[in-house]
Formats: sequence, structure tokens, C-alpha cells
Amino acid sequence: MTIEKVASEKLKKLREILRGLDSVVVAYSGGVDSTFLMKIAEEELGDMALAVTARSETYPVWERKEAILMAKRFGFRHRIIATSELAVPGFTGNPPDRCYYCKSELFKTLRWIADEEGLLHVADGSTASDLDDYRPGRKAAEELGVVSPILAAGLSKPEVRKLSRIVKLPTWDKPAFACLASRFPYMQEITEKKLRQVEEAEDFLRTLGVGQCRVRHHGDLARIEVEADEIDRLMTRDREHILRFMTRLGFTYVTVDLMGYRQGSMNEVLPDNGDKEKTGVKGLLS
Repeated sequence: MTIEKVASEKLKKLREILRGLDSVVVAYSGGVDSTFLMKIAEEELGDMALAVTARSETYPVWERKEAILMAKRFGFRHRIIATSELAVPGFTGNPPDRCYYCKSELFKTLRWIADEEGLLHVADGSTASDLDDYRPGRKAAEELGVVSPILAAGLSKPEVRKLSRIVKLPTWDKPAFACLASRFPYMQEITEKKLRQVEEAEDFLRTLGVGQCRVRHHGDLARIEVEADEIDRLMTRDREHILRFMTRLGFTYVTVDLMGYRQGSMNEVLPDNGDKEKTGVKGLLS
């Protein structure tokens, strides 16, 4: 069976799952997964599907603007809410389970909105591929009864991208993105100033035409991760521009990581690379 056929069968299953939910609030960031989930939820449930986007210090302005534009383009019911991860106890100290505290606060807020709107479920855009990385936020989802329809349908990230292209979502090839808090080594304090440094640094790299990038914040050192085929030009053609901009932001040292971009690189220091904390599918759709 071809990958297209497999993905098509899983899409049918996803539609069945969503119809079975009757109504849902979708944690909608405007990224690949949540946009795909909301698009299919809107097709199956209409106004009984509500997209909710959090406005907070840990997400850049450009992503929220893209989420708003996408919601308008496809006619999603959409709400913006204000959250403050920096005010969540346990978050700013940046422990390895930082994401748990963040997601707990977000999902509690979405549950309150669901109750207010008379909607039965809260859903996130987790995929089967997420089980391959350290995701403490999954624990929060399980504790608070958040459902993960894409994961329950068995869809991987590549399959979500393929299906997004088929249903004509422009996000099908959007670079992966994680909250800005993921740019800091564990146990390094997260502050608003540091978050803005990272946001401005990554925005600048995008103006240079860089696609997938991360600026990891190691105090006075900025460690830049890009795809392997973009490393050379950062160290040659764009070197002086990058150095000037980064030093203006307050970084003393600037380095390009020769290993290139990789998802969850901050987890590489964890024992067993976080294997002990990975969660399974059980309980993801309840």
C-alpha cells in the first residue's frame, strides 16, 4: 500500500474520530499540525469546532499574525486569549519538565473556554511523530483529558504535511516551530528580555532567507542552528551581518552549530535523552 493510500485511510479515521467528539476546542497555534486539525474539524463539525490561540511572551508576534490570517482565510471560528507562562509557578526556572507547567495552564484555560462555549472536548495537534521526542506536555494533556485526534488516527508528521498539501493548506511545508522557551538550556532562568533576544535574532535570520532556524540562548553566547545546507553561507556571505546584529542584541559570542538544526537539541543532555518520560498513546483520546 502506498504512503498516499495509507495517509488517506488515516484521514478517514481522523474524520470519524472528530465526528464522534461532537464539539471541540482546538489548541490552535497556526502551525502545521494544529492548522490541519482545525481544518478537518471545521469540515466535520462546523461551528461546533472553535480554534483558540494563546497570546503570550513565549510565542513570536509573526506566528500569531499568521494564525489569525489562516483562520480568516478558511473561516474558522477563532478566539485569541492572553496567557503568561512567565507567571506560572515552576516555569521560569526552566526545569526539564517546564513544558508540563505551561501546557497545564493552557489546557485548564481551554477547558474553561470549552465549558463557557458549551463544547465537549479540548484537542491538541499531537502526531504519532511526537512520541519519538521528550514531551512532558503530554502528561498535562492526559491529566486534563485533552484529546489528540491526529495521534489517535495514527498520523505522523510527514503524513500530516502530505495531507495538508492535498487539502490545499499553505502550511503543508511550513518549518517546524516550538515555543521560544525551548531555546534555553534546562535550569537557565527564562526572562522576557531573553525571550525577546531570541525572537529578534530568529526574525533577523529569516530576513536573510534562512528557513528552519533556532537561536539557542546560552547566556552571552548565541548558538545558531540551521539546516546543514545553509551553514556555509551563514559562515561566509552572511557572517558579518549576523555578527553585527547579534552583538547589538547583547550577545558577546556568536556560533553556528556544525551539527545543524535538529528538533529538541536541548534534550540531548537529559539521561537517556528523555526516554523515561516519553508517553504512549493510551489515554490520548478519552
